[in-house]
Amino acid sequence: MLESLWNEVWGFIYKYFWEPMFTRSGYNPINTLVYAFMLGFGAIYTYRYILKPLKIKIDRTLFIAVTLMVVFGSTVRALVDGGILPQNPLILTPGIFFTTFFIMLPAIVIDAKLKTYPKLTLGWGAVLALWANYLLVTHAKSWEPYGLTLLHTFVSWVPALLVYKYRPFDRLYLYAVLAHLYDMGSTVVAIHFYGYREVHWLENILVQHFGAYFYYPWITIILVAVYYGLQKLVPDEEERRLWYLMVYVLGLGPAIRDPAQLVLQIGG
Repeated sequence: MLESLWNEVWGFIYKYFWEPMFTRSGYNPINTLVYAFMLGFGAIYTYRYILKPLKIKIDRTLFIAVTLMVVFGSTVRALVDGGILPQNPLILTPGIFFTTFFIMLPAIVIDAKLKTYPKLTLGWGAVLALWANYLLVTHAKSWEPYGLTLLHTFVSWVPALLVYKYRPFDRLYLYAVLAHLYDMGSTVVAIHFYGYREVHWLENILVQHFGAYFYYPWITIILVAVYYGLQKLVPDEEERRLWYLMVYVLGLGPAIRDPAQLVLQIGG
């Protein structure tokens, strides 16, 4: 009986969590819900038990530090898909998020304890990001996808920056918006020009019906709703900025990974 129960449990885990990591079959409603819960729990835990006790403010400096680690993690993820690095759960999605977090954590803690923050944190992040991008550059096959991605990104940034100029909102959330516009550019280029498939189950349905460029109104509506939702639901400004950071990471991660995969000419 126990063996039968274990087989059912493992079959569930394998189908919805383990297999998608190795086959790049993407997200499904179940693992999406679980990963969203883990992200929320991780954000709250990080704020209350790590950043707050260390007296590290959620500001532009922390955003830069996190950016370096996201560049490292997302590039490593692309290098795995390209066969440059071996497949391992620790550097596949979602394992790469945990790996990157625990690689970054000691640097932040030591930095705070030595009162040298953010020097050690930024230095450590820069070393890791440069190492990953060195591997990317030396194995790149075509830079055309990056050119198309940057073109889409800069065009979409213009209206966002105009809105921010004439109707300002929290600057840290602007970073999140720009990251997601970068993500939209890379996703549209991958799907529309290179025949890639959307891995998120809901967006995949929408893209099949409306095309890749539907991303722009769809994600814009979500970003606006999230911003005003956080304004209402999270009264503490510092904690709200943590959620801005989470939104930023969710956008920047795939924005870095997707063009890297295209540069390595990984099939969609």
